[in-house]
Amino acid sequence: MSKITEPTYDYQIGKLTAAYKAAITSILAELNRMDVTEMSRANSSAALAEVATILSGLNAESAAWVAENIPLAARDGVVNALTSLKIENPGAAPQFNRMNSEMVKAAVADTQSDLLAVTQNVERRVRSAVRQVTGESMRANTAAGIIGRRTISRDILDGLRKKLGDSVNTGIIDAAGRRWRPEVYVEMVTRTKMAITHREATVNEAIDRDVLYGRISRHGAKDACANWEGKYVKLVPDATGPFPYIGDLPRREIFHPNCKHLVSPMRNPPADV
Repeated sequence: MSKITEPTYDYQIGKLTAAYKAAITSILAELNRMDVTEMSRANSSAALAEVATILSGLNAESAAWVAENIPLAARDGVVNALTSLKIENPGAAPQFNRMNSEMVKAAVADTQSDLLAVTQNVERRVRSAVRQVTGESMRANTAAGIIGRRTISRDILDGLRKKLGDSVNTGIIDAAGRRWRPEVYVEMVTRTKMAITHREATVNEAIDRDVLYGRISRHGAKDACANWEGKYVKLVPDATGPFPYIGDLPRREIFHPNCKHLVSPMRNPPADV
């Protein structure tokens, strides 16, 4: 059997993040074309319609990406289980058992929902910024006329431009209050989802073959993951033995976002560990 290797999805994830970068660039270009010195509700509506079109296309592209690549990670997870257990794998596309078929459906839906939330967040923030900038531009022009200026001041213009740009460049704020550029957030989410899908597919395939234990991979981690490298775990909570259940491991230490560790199933872990 071939040696188990850590799956890498850099190419696939790179294609998706490139699509998000391109969409964000297009949105910024659209916002930069807006004349903030003479903004009107009609002009704002036209710009927002174009932003919505860009994001709609991105949603379609990301949905197709998820439908292709989440099952890919699951198939790799099944191959990992078969290789670990020294079971011959006929063909490059192993069949999913019932647990994995259901898991993949849920993972696809979950990932598509997460990515849709990104574009919805960007659209909401852009829409709010455009409305705010439109109102401020109108008020500034009115005030400039009252005090005898021909145009609004450069400081005000720069401030309006910055609000429009910030609505896109920091389009995601997570539960911890951290700000993310959309493409960076998407990379983190998809890398994490694919790792989870790979790991769950491995575990499901193992359990379906009456294998109840696994071992966490090693790759010289420097963070808290190092404490779990090479450790044996139970794949179901009621398996016998002095091993922790994989579902109870602290996510701040192992299998965290962007974590690269795998689980290799094994039938008989050492009794003295």
